[in-house]
Amino acid sequence: MNNYGFIRTASAVPAVKVGDVGYNVEEICRIAGEAFQKEVSLIVFPELSLTGHSCGDLFHTSTLVGGAEDGIRTILEFSRGKAMTMIVGAPVPYRSRLYDCAVVIRNGNIAGIVPKTYIPSAETRWFASGGDFLSQDVRNDGAFLRNGKDTVLSGFCGEIRYAGQKCNISPNMLFGIGGYTVAVELGDDLWAPVPPSSLHALQGAQIIANLSADKEILMREKYRKDLLSQHSARTACGYIYASAGFGESSQDYVYAGAASIWECGDALAENERYMTTSSLIVADLDVERLENLRRKSGTFKSIAPDGTDAGTYYRSYNRISLGEPCETDFEKTLCRYVEPHPFVPSEDLDYRCREILSMQAIALARRLSHINCRTAVLGISGGLDSTLALIVTVMAFDKLGWEHDRIVAVTMPGFGTTSRTKNNAWYLMEALGVTCREISIVPSVTQHFRDIGHDPADHNATYENSQARERTQILMDIANQTNGIVVGTGDLSELALGWATYNGDHMSMYAVNADIPKTLVRSLVKWAAENMYEDIRKILLDIVDTPISPELLPANDKGEIQQVTEDLVGPYELHDFFIYHFMRNGYSAEKIFFLAKKAFRHHYDDETVMKWLRTFIRRFFNQQFKRSCMPDGPKVGTVGLSPRGDWAMPSDAWSTMFSKNI
Repeated sequence: MNNYGFIRTASAVPAVKVGDVGYNVEEICRIAGEAFQKEVSLIVFPELSLTGHSCGDLFHTSTLVGGAEDGIRTILEFSRGKAMTMIVGAPVPYRSRLYDCAVVIRNGNIAGIVPKTYIPSAETRWFASGGDFLSQDVRNDGAFLRNGKDTVLSGFCGEIRYAGQKCNISPNMLFGIGGYTVAVELGDDLWAPVPPSSLHALQGAQIIANLSADKEILMREKYRKDLLSQHSARTACGYIYASAGFGESSQDYVYAGAASIWECGDALAENERYMTTSSLIVADLDVERLENLRRKSGTFKSIAPDGTDAGTYYRSYNRISLGEPCETDFEKTLCRYVEPHPFVPSEDLDYRCREILSMQAIALARRLSHINCRTAVLGISGGLDSTLALIVTVMAFDKLGWEHDRIVAVTMPGFGTTSRTKNNAWYLMEALGVTCREISIVPSVTQHFRDIGHDPADHNATYENSQARERTQILMDIANQTNGIVVGTGDLSELALGWATYNGDHMSMYAVNADIPKTLVRSLVKWAAENMYEDIRKILLDIVDTPISPELLPANDKGEIQQVTEDLVGPYELHDFFIYHFMRNGYSAEKIFFLAKKAFRHHYDDETVMKWLRTFIRRFFNQQFKRSCMPDGPKVGTVGLSPRGDWAMPSDAWSTMFSKNI
């Protein structure tokens, strides 16, 4: 069964009775049983979940502390025979001190006990700091202890007999679940200037579990979510957060029972707070994504695992293997949302569009001012890409305080130009107040066909590319004529697929759209229509609705576009999905296919997805030579194809290394 790099995790908030260990253990086991039925491999409970966090001076009684140890015995018995790791909170005594701990349990065994390091001043009345175990430097051999049964200690730790078992107690512990590595911190550890999880991540922990008992005050939730988002993004980890909830004493504080699961800044699952019953949330963490992002990050390569940049020594860690994760059928159910349009998420779309257009415009303004040119020259087809490029150019001129008539917009009708696109091109140019020119390429291309001996009835690549190159030649020459530069219109999706004529529309003097995928181009033009240009709103929206086409083949008998790009190379929404997950996340073709089936299950059947995925792979690898000499253009997102930093790939790499499993 293929896990595709996923592991199913859960965060649980049981309703508790303060000091009633028997009741709390029963509720923990009930929720864990529910999670096991959902094929969860790792479940995290709140801080001190066996006793309740708000027990106060009851933590000074042997009845409560001993009862918690007995409760762990009950949970150990419950866990036998289950390939699920449970992390529960309990007060653990050690050498005349009491520690606020996370007890890691797997299949009847205590794999390790992790004490809280940063103790709030109010809690020092009861608990000592786990920093006690970091007072000696013992070198770590880097090996995982087998099934938690080895008695030889390596690293910062103590050895304890607890609930009838001998195990290690230390803040510096890493737990292996198959190929996944988990570490633990508790409550205020996250809020420290340097959280222990930062060092855990540098040591290889991909998943952090936080057992917490956060007290709610006004705006605390927003602050906490911002912190969880930023911390999981900064450490490129999966972060499972579980905080104490209903049943905790409300004598002085409110416990809202917040639970959430994060992945590299993104919230995969969140519960409803202020519930009077227990809650359980489940999410599938993509550890493969996290590992790929870390390998690409300069931070993880330049900072040593001990948190220094010099790497003078390595903090010792105990590494304990827990066995394989639960067998989870991710094909049947994937507990995470797969965004079908990763370049155009609905969240913060207004901000994203405004920011991207501003970045494009200021980049072009910088280039224009630097070379002190007189004009910017663009080819306007009435399609999406040239419309966006013209909007950006107008914005750049406005920033520079230049008149719009210094923008030379040229429409160049050819054999396939339709009245719809030609009219829209003219409406757009005139409305924006730019210098408008129309130059038909039909006479010059017809002469060219005669010169090279090509039959105009043969609508092959020569027929199409001759038109594209003629248009580019016209723009280049007009730029020379007017002391200007040619502003390119091609987008990232076309570059990825090689859907551009080499030394034709492939070439310009500055390519403002080179980092913008087609799905985003459409959204940007639509946003501009609705937020910037009320007077030409209808024109822009009609351009958005026009079928995407290079219009290099003659129109049909009704004068309509015959050459529809997405019929030839496939839907751009699919290709943009493939581009994002291949380039940003480094996924295999097999995993991209799996995710695409989930994302587009209501729109395309599996055969269609596979057909266009194979097309993407073939074209992406075969067309690298075009990207190797692409012009300058501004980077605006996390995915780019510039050979000067974003994507360095040999032009003769074999696509089979990527597609062998499909």
